[in-house]
Amino acid sequence: MLNNIDYKPGLEGVVAAQTRLSSVDGAAGELIIAGFPLEAIADKATFEEMVYLLWNDTLPDAAELAEFRAALAKRRVLSAATLEVLRAAAADKVDGMDALRMAASTLNLGESSADPHDDALRLVAAFPTIVAAYWRLSNGNEPIAPRTDLGHAANTLYMLTGDEPREARVRGLETYLNTVVDHGLNASTFTARVIISTGSDMISAIVGALGALKGPLHGGAPGPALDMVFEIGEAANAESYLREKLSRGERLMGFGHRVYKVRDPRADVLAAAAAKLYQADGDMALYKLVLDVEQTALRLLEEYKPGRKLQTNVEFYTALLLHGLGLPTDLFTPMFAISRVGGWTAHAFEQQTANRIIRPQSVYLGEKTRRYQAIDGR
Repeated sequence: MLNNIDYKPGLEGVVAAQTRLSSVDGAAGELIIAGFPLEAIADKATFEEMVYLLWNDTLPDAAELAEFRAALAKRRVLSAATLEVLRAAAADKVDGMDALRMAASTLNLGESSADPHDDALRLVAAFPTIVAAYWRLSNGNEPIAPRTDLGHAANTLYMLTGDEPREARVRGLETYLNTVVDHGLNASTFTARVIISTGSDMISAIVGALGALKGPLHGGAPGPALDMVFEIGEAANAESYLREKLSRGERLMGFGHRVYKVRDPRADVLAAAAAKLYQADGDMALYKLVLDVEQTALRLLEEYKPGRKLQTNVEFYTALLLHGLGLPTDLFTPMFAISRVGGWTAHAFEQQTANRIIRPQSVYLGEKTRRYQAIDGR
Protein backbone atom coordinates (compact mmCIF):
# COMPACT_ATOMS: atom_id res chain seq x y z
CA MET A 1 0.00 0.00 0.00
CA LEU A 2 1.30 3.45 -0.90
CA ASN A 3 2.06 5.99 1.77
CA ASN A 4 3.62 9.44 1.94
CA ILE A 5 7.16 8.03 1.92
CA ASP A 6 6.62 6.97 -1.70
CA TYR A 7 5.74 10.49 -2.85
CA LYS A 8 8.41 12.26 -4.91
CA PRO A 9 7.31 15.80 -5.87
CA GLY A 10 7.91 16.30 -9.58
CA LEU A 11 9.03 12.63 -9.73
CA GLU A 12 12.46 13.90 -8.73
CA GLY A 13 14.96 11.07 -8.51
CA VAL A 14 12.50 8.53 -9.93
CA VAL A 15 13.91 6.48 -12.84
CA ALA A 16 11.13 6.13 -15.41
CA ALA A 17 12.99 5.05 -18.56
CA GLN A 18 16.06 3.31 -19.90
CA THR A 19 17.58 5.03 -22.92
CA ARG A 20 20.54 4.94 -25.30
CA LEU A 21 19.78 8.44 -26.58
CA SER A 22 21.46 10.81 -24.12
CA SER A 23 23.19 10.79 -20.76
CA VAL A 24 23.29 13.91 -18.58
CA ASP A 25 25.86 13.97 -15.76
CA GLY A 26 25.35 17.22 -13.89
CA ALA A 27 28.16 16.64 -11.39
CA ALA A 28 30.75 16.04 -14.11
CA GLY A 29 29.32 18.57 -16.57
CA GLU A 30 28.98 15.88 -19.23
CA LEU A 31 26.42 15.32 -21.97
CA ILE A 32 26.60 12.19 -24.13
CA ILE A 33 24.45 12.00 -27.28
CA ALA A 34 24.01 8.44 -28.60
CA GLY A 35 27.52 7.51 -27.47
CA PHE A 36 29.25 10.74 -28.53
CA PRO A 37 30.41 13.38 -26.05
CA LEU A 38 28.57 16.50 -27.19
CA GLU A 39 31.77 18.38 -27.96
CA ALA A 40 32.93 15.53 -30.25
CA ILE A 41 30.01 15.78 -32.67
CA ALA A 42 27.95 18.97 -32.36
CA ASP A 43 30.22 21.20 -34.46
CA LYS A 44 30.95 18.52 -37.06
CA ALA A 45 27.75 16.68 -37.95
CA THR A 46 24.86 18.00 -39.99
CA PHE A 47 21.50 18.05 -38.27
CA GLU A 48 20.29 15.30 -40.60
CA GLU A 49 23.19 13.12 -39.44
CA MET A 50 22.33 13.82 -35.82
CA VAL A 51 18.67 12.88 -36.21
CA TYR A 52 19.61 9.75 -38.18
CA LEU A 53 21.99 8.80 -35.37
CA LEU A 54 19.30 9.20 -32.72
CA TRP A 55 16.75 7.22 -34.71
CA ASN A 56 19.09 4.42 -35.85
CA ASP A 57 21.92 4.31 -33.28
CA THR A 58 24.52 4.74 -36.00
CA LEU A 59 25.78 7.50 -38.25
CA PRO A 60 24.66 7.14 -41.89
CA ASP A 61 26.98 6.37 -44.78
CA ALA A 62 26.87 8.62 -47.83
CA ALA A 63 24.01 6.77 -49.53
CA GLU A 64 21.95 6.53 -46.34
CA LEU A 65 22.44 10.23 -45.64
CA ALA A 66 21.41 11.22 -49.17
CA GLU A 67 18.26 9.09 -48.88
CA PHE A 68 17.42 10.53 -45.46
CA ARG A 69 17.94 14.11 -46.64
CA ALA A 70 15.69 13.50 -49.64
CA ALA A 71 12.99 11.96 -47.44
CA LEU A 72 12.98 15.06 -45.25
CA ALA A 73 13.20 17.55 -48.12
CA LYS A 74 10.13 16.20 -49.91
CA ARG A 75 8.05 16.61 -46.73
CA ARG A 76 8.87 20.30 -46.15
CA VAL A 77 5.92 21.78 -48.05
CA LEU A 78 2.89 22.62 -45.90
CA SER A 79 -0.66 21.75 -46.92
CA ALA A 80 -3.15 24.50 -47.72
CA ALA A 81 -5.00 23.62 -44.51
CA THR A 82 -1.88 24.09 -42.38
CA LEU A 83 -1.15 27.42 -44.03
CA GLU A 84 -4.71 28.56 -43.34
CA VAL A 85 -4.25 27.75 -39.67
CA LEU A 86 -1.07 29.84 -39.63
CA ARG A 87 -2.79 32.75 -41.38
CA ALA A 88 -5.59 32.67 -38.82
CA ALA A 89 -3.07 32.50 -35.98
CA ALA A 90 -1.13 35.46 -37.39
CA ALA A 91 -4.32 37.49 -37.73
CA ASP A 92 -5.04 36.77 -34.06
CA LYS A 93 -1.40 37.53 -33.10
CA VAL A 94 -0.99 34.34 -31.09
CA ASP A 95 2.31 33.34 -29.50
CA GLY A 96 4.76 31.62 -31.84
CA MET A 97 4.75 28.41 -29.80
CA ASP A 98 0.95 28.31 -29.88
CA ALA A 99 1.06 28.71 -33.66
CA LEU A 100 3.58 25.87 -33.94
CA ARG A 101 1.41 23.64 -31.75
CA MET A 102 -1.73 24.41 -33.78
CA ALA A 103 -0.01 23.83 -37.11
CA ALA A 104 1.78 20.66 -35.99
CA SER A 105 -1.54 19.08 -35.11
CA THR A 106 -2.65 19.42 -38.74
CA LEU A 107 0.35 17.68 -40.31
CA ASN A 108 -1.47 14.38 -40.79
CA LEU A 109 -4.53 15.94 -42.44
CA GLY A 110 -5.19 13.92 -45.57
CA GLU A 111 -2.32 11.59 -44.68
CA SER A 112 -2.36 8.25 -42.92
CA SER A 113 -0.81 8.36 -39.45
CA ALA A 114 -0.48 4.56 -39.32
CA ASP A 115 3.28 4.80 -39.93
CA PRO A 116 5.06 6.53 -37.02
CA HIS A 117 8.29 6.78 -39.04
CA ASP A 118 6.56 8.72 -41.80
CA ASP A 119 4.93 11.00 -39.23
CA ALA A 120 8.30 11.58 -37.59
CA LEU A 121 9.87 12.52 -40.92
CA ARG A 122 7.00 14.93 -41.58
CA LEU A 123 7.36 16.55 -38.14
CA VAL A 124 11.12 17.10 -38.41
CA ALA A 125 10.82 18.33 -41.99
CA ALA A 126 7.85 20.65 -41.46
CA PHE A 127 8.78 22.36 -38.20
CA PRO A 128 11.16 24.86 -39.87
CA THR A 129 8.59 25.60 -42.58
CA ILE A 130 5.91 26.25 -39.95
CA VAL A 131 8.13 28.51 -37.86
CA ALA A 132 9.40 30.50 -40.84
CA ALA A 133 5.95 30.82 -42.43
CA TYR A 134 4.39 32.03 -39.19
CA TRP A 135 7.17 34.53 -38.58
CA ARG A 136 6.76 36.01 -42.03
CA LEU A 137 2.96 36.09 -41.85
CA SER A 138 3.15 37.78 -38.44
CA ASN A 139 5.28 40.50 -39.98
CA GLY A 140 3.04 41.11 -43.00
CA ASN A 141 5.02 39.01 -45.46
CA GLU A 142 4.10 35.96 -47.49
CA PRO A 143 5.78 32.63 -46.63
CA ILE A 144 8.77 31.57 -48.71
CA ALA A 145 8.51 28.08 -50.18
CA PRO A 146 11.13 25.61 -48.96
CA ARG A 147 13.89 24.42 -51.25
CA THR A 148 14.83 20.78 -51.67
CA ASP A 149 18.41 21.50 -52.73
CA LEU A 150 19.39 23.02 -49.37
CA GLY A 151 20.21 21.16 -46.17
CA HIS A 152 17.91 21.35 -43.16
CA ALA A 153 19.71 24.23 -41.42
CA ALA A 154 20.35 26.21 -44.60
CA ASN A 155 16.74 25.86 -45.71
CA THR A 156 15.53 27.04 -42.30
CA LEU A 157 17.49 30.29 -42.62
CA TYR A 158 16.53 30.68 -46.28
CA MET A 159 12.79 30.48 -45.55
CA LEU A 160 13.05 33.29 -43.00
CA THR A 161 14.70 35.82 -45.32
CA GLY A 162 14.67 34.54 -48.90
CA ASP A 163 18.46 34.80 -49.05
CA GLU A 164 20.67 31.74 -49.31
CA PRO A 165 22.74 31.84 -46.11
CA ARG A 166 26.51 31.97 -45.99
CA GLU A 167 28.34 28.87 -44.78
CA ALA A 168 29.37 30.41 -41.45
CA ARG A 169 25.71 31.00 -40.60
CA VAL A 170 24.67 27.52 -41.68
CA ARG A 171 27.38 25.96 -39.52
CA GLY A 172 26.38 28.15 -36.59
CA LEU A 173 22.75 27.05 -36.76
CA GLU A 174 23.73 23.43 -37.42
CA THR A 175 25.84 23.40 -34.25
CA TYR A 176 23.01 24.92 -32.23
CA LEU A 177 20.48 22.37 -33.50
CA ASN A 178 22.85 19.50 -32.72
CA THR A 179 23.60 20.85 -29.25
CA VAL A 180 20.02 20.99 -27.99
CA VAL A 181 18.52 18.03 -29.88
CA ASP A 182 18.23 15.85 -26.76
CA HIS A 183 18.84 16.23 -23.04
CA GLY A 184 17.71 13.33 -20.92
CA LEU A 185 14.19 12.79 -19.61
CA ASN A 186 13.14 16.44 -19.36
CA ALA A 187 9.50 17.52 -19.07
CA SER A 188 8.69 17.71 -22.79
CA THR A 189 10.48 14.46 -23.61
CA PHE A 190 8.69 12.70 -20.74
CA THR A 191 5.40 14.08 -22.05
CA ALA A 192 6.07 12.63 -25.50
CA ARG A 193 6.92 9.23 -24.01
CA VAL A 194 3.81 9.20 -21.82
CA ILE A 195 1.54 9.94 -24.78
CA ILE A 196 3.15 7.43 -27.14
CA SER A 197 3.09 4.80 -24.37
CA THR A 198 -0.72 4.84 -24.47
CA GLY A 199 -0.66 3.64 -28.07
CA SER A 200 -1.39 7.11 -29.39
CA ASP A 201 0.18 8.42 -32.60
CA MET A 202 3.44 10.28 -33.19
CA ILE A 203 1.77 13.60 -34.09
CA SER A 204 -0.18 13.62 -30.82
CA ALA A 205 2.95 12.81 -28.81
CA ILE A 206 4.90 15.69 -30.32
CA VAL A 207 2.04 18.17 -29.99
CA GLY A 208 1.93 17.27 -26.30
CA ALA A 209 5.68 17.82 -26.03
CA LEU A 210 5.26 21.27 -27.58
CA GLY A 211 2.72 22.13 -24.91
CA ALA A 212 5.20 21.17 -22.20
CA LEU A 213 8.04 23.11 -23.84
CA LYS A 214 5.97 26.29 -23.95
CA GLY A 215 5.96 26.45 -20.15
CA PRO A 216 8.54 29.00 -18.93
CA LEU A 217 9.88 26.62 -16.28
CA HIS A 218 11.03 24.28 -19.05
CA GLY A 219 11.62 26.36 -22.17
CA GLY A 220 14.15 28.61 -20.47
CA ALA A 221 14.88 32.24 -21.14
CA PRO A 222 17.67 32.82 -23.68
CA GLY A 223 16.06 36.11 -24.75
CA PRO A 224 16.33 37.76 -21.30
CA ALA A 225 19.97 36.66 -21.05
CA LEU A 226 20.77 38.78 -24.10
CA ASP A 227 18.48 41.61 -22.95
CA MET A 228 20.63 41.87 -19.84
CA VAL A 229 23.75 42.33 -21.98
CA PHE A 230 22.07 45.04 -24.05
CA GLU A 231 20.96 46.86 -20.89
CA ILE A 232 24.54 46.83 -19.60
CA GLY A 233 25.69 48.36 -22.88
CA GLU A 234 29.42 48.47 -22.20
CA ALA A 235 31.85 46.52 -20.08
CA ALA A 236 32.43 49.39 -17.66
CA ASN A 237 28.79 49.18 -16.56
CA ALA A 238 28.73 45.43 -15.95
CA GLU A 239 29.83 45.29 -12.33
CA SER A 240 27.51 47.99 -10.97
CA TYR A 241 24.53 46.63 -12.96
CA LEU A 242 25.07 43.05 -11.86
CA ARG A 243 25.78 43.98 -8.23
CA GLU A 244 22.51 45.87 -8.09
CA LYS A 245 20.57 42.87 -9.42
CA LEU A 246 22.23 40.48 -7.00
CA SER A 247 21.70 42.83 -4.07
CA ARG A 248 17.97 42.83 -4.86
CA GLY A 249 17.99 39.03 -4.86
CA GLU A 250 17.31 38.80 -8.60
CA ARG A 251 18.48 35.94 -10.76
CA LEU A 252 21.13 36.55 -13.42
CA MET A 253 19.65 35.07 -16.59
CA GLY A 254 21.95 32.62 -18.32
CA PHE A 255 23.65 31.40 -15.15
CA GLY A 256 22.94 28.36 -13.01
CA HIS A 257 21.16 25.13 -13.92
CA ARG A 258 19.03 22.65 -12.00
CA VAL A 259 21.06 19.69 -13.28
CA TYR A 260 24.56 21.01 -13.96
CA LYS A 261 26.56 21.82 -10.84
CA VAL A 262 29.57 22.75 -12.96
CA ARG A 263 29.63 24.52 -16.32
CA ASP A 264 26.90 23.39 -18.73
CA PRO A 265 28.76 21.52 -21.53
CA ARG A 266 26.30 22.92 -24.05
CA ALA A 267 27.46 26.43 -23.11
CA ASP A 268 31.03 25.51 -24.03
CA VAL A 269 30.00 24.14 -27.42
CA LEU A 270 27.83 27.15 -28.21
CA ALA A 271 30.48 29.58 -26.96
CA ALA A 272 32.94 28.09 -29.47
CA ALA A 273 30.29 28.18 -32.22
CA ALA A 274 29.49 31.83 -31.44
CA ALA A 275 33.17 32.73 -31.56
CA LYS A 276 33.50 31.23 -35.05
CA LEU A 277 30.30 32.87 -36.26
CA TYR A 278 31.12 36.35 -34.98
CA GLN A 279 34.71 36.21 -36.20
CA ALA A 280 33.51 35.23 -39.69
CA ASP A 281 30.30 37.22 -39.95
CA GLY A 282 29.31 39.18 -36.86
CA ASP A 283 29.53 42.15 -34.51
CA MET A 284 32.77 41.58 -32.62
CA ALA A 285 32.06 44.47 -30.25
CA LEU A 286 28.94 42.69 -29.01
CA TYR A 287 30.83 39.40 -28.76
CA LYS A 288 33.54 41.03 -26.62
CA LEU A 289 30.90 42.65 -24.40
CA VAL A 290 29.24 39.27 -23.81
CA LEU A 291 32.56 37.76 -22.72
CA ASP A 292 33.17 40.66 -20.32
CA VAL A 293 29.67 40.36 -18.84
CA GLU A 294 30.09 36.61 -18.40
CA GLN A 295 33.37 36.92 -16.52
CA THR A 296 32.03 39.67 -14.27
CA ALA A 297 28.86 37.69 -13.56
CA LEU A 298 30.78 34.53 -12.64
CA ARG A 299 33.02 36.47 -10.26
CA LEU A 300 30.11 38.21 -8.54
CA LEU A 301 28.03 35.04 -8.29
CA GLU A 302 30.86 33.40 -6.38
CA GLU A 303 31.04 36.46 -4.12
CA TYR A 304 27.29 36.71 -3.44
CA LYS A 305 26.47 32.99 -3.50
CA PRO A 306 29.66 31.19 -2.46
CA GLY A 307 29.66 27.45 -2.98
CA ARG A 308 26.51 27.47 -5.14
CA LYS A 309 28.54 26.73 -8.29
CA LEU A 310 26.37 28.92 -10.51
CA GLN A 311 28.07 28.60 -13.87
CA THR A 312 27.16 29.76 -17.39
CA ASN A 313 24.31 27.72 -18.84
CA VAL A 314 23.08 26.97 -22.34
CA GLU A 315 20.78 30.01 -22.44
CA PHE A 316 23.60 32.54 -22.30
CA TYR A 317 25.39 31.48 -25.47
CA THR A 318 22.19 30.37 -27.19
CA ALA A 319 21.12 34.01 -27.08
CA LEU A 320 24.41 35.26 -28.50
CA LEU A 321 24.54 32.65 -31.27
CA LEU A 322 20.93 33.02 -32.41
CA HIS A 323 21.19 36.80 -32.31
CA GLY A 324 24.31 36.54 -34.46
CA LEU A 325 22.25 34.55 -36.97
CA GLY A 326 19.87 37.50 -37.21
CA LEU A 327 17.04 35.82 -35.31
CA PRO A 328 14.77 37.90 -33.04
CA THR A 329 14.11 36.68 -29.51
CA ASP A 330 10.54 35.69 -30.43
CA LEU A 331 12.04 32.91 -32.53
CA PHE A 332 14.37 31.51 -29.88
CA THR A 333 11.98 28.94 -28.35
CA PRO A 334 10.50 27.88 -31.71
CA MET A 335 14.07 27.33 -32.98
CA PHE A 336 14.69 25.15 -29.94
CA ALA A 337 11.62 23.10 -30.91
CA ILE A 338 12.95 22.73 -34.48
CA SER A 339 15.91 20.93 -32.94
CA ARG A 340 14.27 19.07 -30.08
CA VAL A 341 11.66 17.43 -32.32
CA GLY A 342 14.51 15.17 -33.45
CA GLY A 343 15.02 14.02 -29.86
CA TRP A 344 11.31 13.79 -29.05
CA THR A 345 10.65 11.51 -32.02
CA ALA A 346 13.67 9.36 -31.13
CA HIS A 347 12.34 8.90 -27.59
CA ALA A 348 8.91 8.03 -28.97
CA PHE A 349 10.47 5.33 -31.17
CA GLU A 350 12.43 4.01 -28.20
CA GLN A 351 9.30 3.90 -26.04
CA GLN A 352 7.43 1.98 -28.72
CA THR A 353 10.21 -0.59 -29.01
CA ALA A 354 9.77 -1.90 -25.45
CA ASN A 355 6.55 -0.26 -24.40
CA ARG A 356 4.71 -0.36 -21.14
CA ILE A 357 2.15 2.33 -20.52
CA ILE A 358 3.55 5.01 -18.21
CA ARG A 359 1.07 5.06 -15.37
CA PRO A 360 2.46 6.27 -12.02
CA GLN A 361 0.52 6.05 -8.78
CA SER A 362 -0.75 8.82 -6.51
CA VAL A 363 -1.22 9.10 -2.76
CA TYR A 364 -4.78 9.95 -1.75
CA LEU A 365 -5.06 12.72 0.87
CA GLY A 366 -8.81 13.35 0.88
CA GLU A 367 -11.67 12.24 3.13
CA LYS A 368 -13.26 8.79 2.84
CA THR A 369 -16.56 8.95 4.76
CA ARG A 370 -18.54 11.75 3.13
CA ARG A 371 -22.27 11.27 2.53
CA TYR A 372 -24.19 12.60 -0.44
CA GLN A 373 -26.98 15.11 0.28
CA ALA A 374 -29.65 16.10 -2.20
CA ILE A 375 -29.44 19.66 -3.49
CA ASP A 376 -32.31 20.92 -1.35
CA GLY A 377 -30.58 19.75 1.83
CA ARG A 378 -27.20 21.41 1.31
